[in-house]
Order: sequence, then C-alpha cells, then structure tokens
Amino acid sequence: MSELREGPRRSPYLPAVVVGLIVAVSAGLFAGSYTYAITDPAPSEVPVAVVGDHDAFVAALECRLDTTLELHAYADFPQAVDAVETQRVFAVIREGDGDGVHLDTASAAGASVAELLTEAARPAARSAGVDLTVGDLKPLSPGDPRGLALFYVSIAAVIVGFLGAVQLGVQAASLRPGERIAFTAGYAALGGLAITAAVDWVLDAVRLPFLPSWGTLALTMFASGMVFTMFNTLVGRWAILPTWVLMVMLGNPSSGGAVSWPLLPSLLGTIGRWLIPGACVNAQHTAVYFPGHLHPQPYLVLTAWATLSTAIFWHYRHHHPGGRD
Repeated sequence: MSELREGPRRSPYLPAVVVGLIVAVSAGLFAGSYTYAITDPAPSEVPVAVVGDHDAFVAALECRLDTTLELHAYADFPQAVDAVETQRVFAVIREGDGDGVHLDTASAAGASVAELLTEAARPAARSAGVDLTVGDLKPLSPGDPRGLALFYVSIAAVIVGFLGAVQLGVQAASLRPGERIAFTAGYAALGGLAITAAVDWVLDAVRLPFLPSWGTLALTMFASGMVFTMFNTLVGRWAILPTWVLMVMLGNPSSGGAVSWPLLPSLLGTIGRWLIPGACVNAQHTAVYFPGHLHPQPYLVLTAWATLSTAIFWHYRHHHPGGRD
C-alpha cells in the first residue's frame, strides 16, 4: 500500500500494467492482421496472359471471380510462357483441343492464385459453353505442396534475426557499436546457413540454391537485427514494439508468402514488397522457381533496410543503452 500512496508514477506496478495492456492489444492486432490478410482473399486485377480470342470464357471467368482480370495479349504460347517465367503474369489462357480452352496456371508463381483460378475456371467454362483443360506450367516442389515453406523460412529469418539482437542487448550489453554490428552479421551468416541446411539438406522440403538462399537469409537476419538495434538506440527499452509491428504484424501478413499479392488487400499488397519479410519471400521464391529471371528489387530492399538501420544506429550510437568505455 505504501507504494500506491507514493503516486502512480513511482509505483512499481505501473510498468507491469502498461506491459500487460500492450501485450493484450498486440495479441489482438497480431491475430487481426493475419486474419485480415488471409480470410476470404479476393483477387484484384490478376495479371493473365491470353493467346487468341477467348472473350466468352474470360467474361465468364471474371464473373465467377467478381473482378476484372488484367489481360496481356501475346501472339503465341512461347511468348506467354516467357511472361510467366518473368513473373509478369500468373496464368495463360490459350486454345485447347477443338474449340476448347486451355488454362495454364503457375502454382510456383502463386499457389493461392492458381487454386482460385482453377476453381473458378471450371464453372466459367460450363457457363461459356466451352471445354476446359487445366495445366500447371510451374508446379511447386513435391515436399511443399501448399507453397508455404518459403514463407516459413522467411518468418524464421525475420523473427530470429531481431530476437538475436534482443539477446545481444541483454546478454552482451557491453559490446561496442562496431562489435555489435559484427556479431549481428556473424549470427546472421550462421543462421542463414542453418535455415538452408534444415529446410533443404535435412528435410528435403524445397531444393534451395545454396548461395542465393544463404545470402538472402543472412541479409534478412542482419537487416532484421539491425532494425531492432536502431530502434533500441532511438527508443530504448520499448524497441521491441516498433520492431514487432514492422516485421511481424505488418510485414509477415503482407509478404505474399501465405497469400499471393494479387489476392491481398490492395494496401498490404503494395507495401509488402518494400518491407523485409516481403523482400525475403520474393527473393527466395524467384531464386527457387525462376532462377533464370532474378529481379534486383528484393535484394535492393533488403540492402536498403540493412544499410539505413546500420547508419542510423551508428550515427546515434552514443545513445544506445549498451557499450563500454
């Protein structure tokens, strides 16, 4: 009772109450962010290649999907396949046997999109009065039939990346700024190797191209760790809050790993590519399934986060709660 009479600002219970409220609100927001992203995903202008004239089927398909497809016309099938390989489109509509229609999905480009198109295409074909044949140009790995392995790999790299920085702050608080950066890079390199070994060599779930996957995972863990270190320098002991919001509550649901970007709410689909989880998923996804068409954007995003957070930490390093004389 004496503590309470001293006033709420000096009470030892106030931080506990604040933490309890934050945890409760965060739990609801965390669950809500994932539910908002993955519950009843609705397509929004899915890019689809079209070879030939299939207006009746396309109109019926759009009616079933309750959206307008983003159609890209190509002169022949090889050009449409190249569009799939470069990830400009998620499926190809072309002539089938006789007067029928052939729908080629690309599960590796987006399993949820391929599943949605396949489910809607069959009743659409019946409505349009055409025979339908469905194929898959880019199937998923046999060990990952739902296409979620790379999403979980990304979650592991992101969360363990910043939890490593949290533990450095607690268990190795006396590290100098340069030493802190070096140890973050060290555990990131080892962690990326461990994730690659577990998923590919031990479980054989997905065949990961060693150097691109290891490098991407290591860069992801380093960027995630340095983001926490930056926030720890700027806001002190509350650093876990902005880190969790940026990486987990916002970054993971919008990464395109659990639900492909065309099926995400438009805001999440737009920002997800520019956050660390989305960049990791995008880079790994392309390296595994489209190795001949690597894009610089996800690597530039990861490098930018790592560079910016490290630079801010270094500039304000004297405000970091750790270090030694």
